[in-house]
Amino acid sequence: MSEQRGAAPTPGTTTNLGTSTTSFGVGRRESHDASAFYDRFPAPTLSDDDVVVRAPDLGDGCLNGDSRDMHQLPDSSVALVVTSPPYFVGKDYEVEIERDGVPTSYLEYLGMLRDVFAECVRVLEPGGRIAVNVANLGRKPYRSLSSDVIRILQDELGLLLRGEVVWQKAEGATGSVAWGSFRRAANPVLRDMTERVVIASKGRFDRAVPTARRSHDGLPSESTITTDEFMEATLDVWRIDAEQANRVGHPAPFPVELPRRLIDLYTYRDDLVLDPFLGSGSTLVAAARAGRRGVGFDLDPEYVTLAKQRLADERRRLDEQPVAAWRRSDLAGTSVSQEGLFGEEITGSLGPDQALDRA
Repeated sequence: MSEQRGAAPTPGTTTNLGTSTTSFGVGRRESHDASAFYDRFPAPTLSDDDVVVRAPDLGDGCLNGDSRDMHQLPDSSVALVVTSPPYFVGKDYEVEIERDGVPTSYLEYLGMLRDVFAECVRVLEPGGRIAVNVANLGRKPYRSLSSDVIRILQDELGLLLRGEVVWQKAEGATGSVAWGSFRRAANPVLRDMTERVVIASKGRFDRAVPTARRSHDGLPSESTITTDEFMEATLDVWRIDAEQANRVGHPAPFPVELPRRLIDLYTYRDDLVLDPFLGSGSTLVAAARAGRRGVGFDLDPEYVTLAKQRLADERRRLDEQPVAAWRRSDLAGTSVSQEGLFGEEITGSLGPDQALDRA
């Protein structure tokens, strides 16, 4: 891959980074200078800030509170935000906690998201990432919530957009038969089989503080992702079965595997992972499985209690079965098989203690 062109940016200034591709339409794109393309857009603001702060002990990390004010967390203390905001679709739990500040109009909802994400930006480390899982809304007309989230993160908060993952649920998982006019052109409707995960980073593309210096300074520095997991996680389509609401006890849970992939890909062991919309605690369960610290906020004390119980159950299970025994089973039969791609033989159970550090 060719190197980026141009001098390193001065702190606090903007710059467009050149890239190289071949002629458009060709599968491999390494030699064509695309600088003129990027010059058409406002240059992002890049930072060389490398201050990283370790957050204080927050117990089990399940906190009852408003994530628009996460005063328990210091600036630059969170490595990754993974969240799935409450969908603005009139679910019972939104009605129940409306008195606690859940907005009653879509524009108010977007304003609430903006305030929460702004607080997330404050607590993120330089180079820390935020991953927001959203479902697009409605059919009369369709509303692209993912586009609104991108606008907030990129245009209003100045984050660097890193990409979008399409989460493909198992076919028929939603139970939707809302196909409109069946076998007639009058008004056929696309059925929802996917959601989006919007990913952005704060101020820089890489994590602040090089790995060697992290280790010297006592900061998290150990990557735990295996080759197969890395190759699967860096695709922009993930096939993961949806979670059942009646099994978890929350009307809109997301599967633990979704935050787990993001945590494995973007964090080091013992990094701090934040979910500002804690819900049933799936993100914190995933963080525990991956050997990371987790913290989450929710306005509803019942969901905080549910998250605490799920996390306690998970930690008991991990005490009985060490983290090294965990092996991700979701890779079998998914969209790509990477076994042997790098001449590595992968056998048996392979957990974080045996994984290669590919930072």
